[in-house]
Amino acid sequence: MDLDVLVTAHRAEWDRLDHLLHRGRRLTGAEADELVALYQRTATHLSLIQSSAPDPMLTGRLTQLVARARSTVTGTRRATWRDAVRFLTAGFPAAVYRSRHWWIPTAVLSTVLAAIIGWWIGTHPEVQATIAAPDELRQLTRPGGQYETYYSSHPAASFAAQVWTNNAQAAAMCLTLGAFLCIPVIWILFVNVLNLGVGIGLMSSAGRLDTFLGLVLPHGLLELTAVFVAAGTGLRLGWTVIDPGPHSRRTALAQQGRAAIGMAIGLALVLFVSGVIEGFVTPSGLPTWARIAIGIAAELAFLAYVYILGGRAARTGDTGDVEEADRSAELPAAA
Repeated sequence: MDLDVLVTAHRAEWDRLDHLLHRGRRLTGAEADELVALYQRTATHLSLIQSSAPDPMLTGRLTQLVARARSTVTGTRRATWRDAVRFLTAGFPAAVYRSRHWWIPTAVLSTVLAAIIGWWIGTHPEVQATIAAPDELRQLTRPGGQYETYYSSHPAASFAAQVWTNNAQAAAMCLTLGAFLCIPVIWILFVNVLNLGVGIGLMSSAGRLDTFLGLVLPHGLLELTAVFVAAGTGLRLGWTVIDPGPHSRRTALAQQGRAAIGMAIGLALVLFVSGVIEGFVTPSGLPTWARIAIGIAAELAFLAYVYILGGRAARTGDTGDVEEADRSAELPAAA
């Protein structure tokens, strides 16, 4: 493509589009139609230049022109309560549902690995000795020891807030760092699994695994599910870098990235619920069966939310991405 010929042929159209944009709302009906037509043609010109003869200055000018035109054509839309309701009842659960083929295997493999680590530590005293001295291990695992008092060592409200903040940060890191070829996500997930496995192994070696599970399960079911969803989505994002599918890598990453950001917000709400359970239910005086029942109820409610609301929304085409009007313009690709 001869860039000079293209510029000579279409410069008048670009100047005319710029003039109409400066007119703002003082356009006649015919001028508004002309603006839309010029916007579409200029977007096509920009795509041709980017793919065939990239020129930084010309590309910058046309990119700015197309962005201004798109804003004028589509208008500025403000978020409303309706957007929040749609996100909670359709967008977020649909995104979690659609990524289930990633986070369910992640959850299964992580749980199996935690159980294996726990068995290995619990049945091998020499491994326990590398973790801490015998006196320190007894302080951790004895009745009233650190594993038990951890959940009641701070006021419930501040403890719940601290737990929520830490878990939300871990989930957000899984979602955002997945683009780095999955490696950071695998590391974050392994650290969480390792901590769980160490607790299982040490408490089982002391004959108190039932106590440990009674403390972990009330909040851990929902908390770990949220972490697995975040990790699975982060892995999916990382795989998009490797295999973007039928879309360009940039478009595929933009789609998955927008959905991941939305999931970070939704999972923060889920982790807030698990933090409240961890702060107020886990250390409470309720019987163990009652505390575990609350944890199971919260987990089943979340799964029903994902599979009923999310499944329904996903079947109607909702991907968890933002509304089409709020996305960046996807320029047509040159043949």
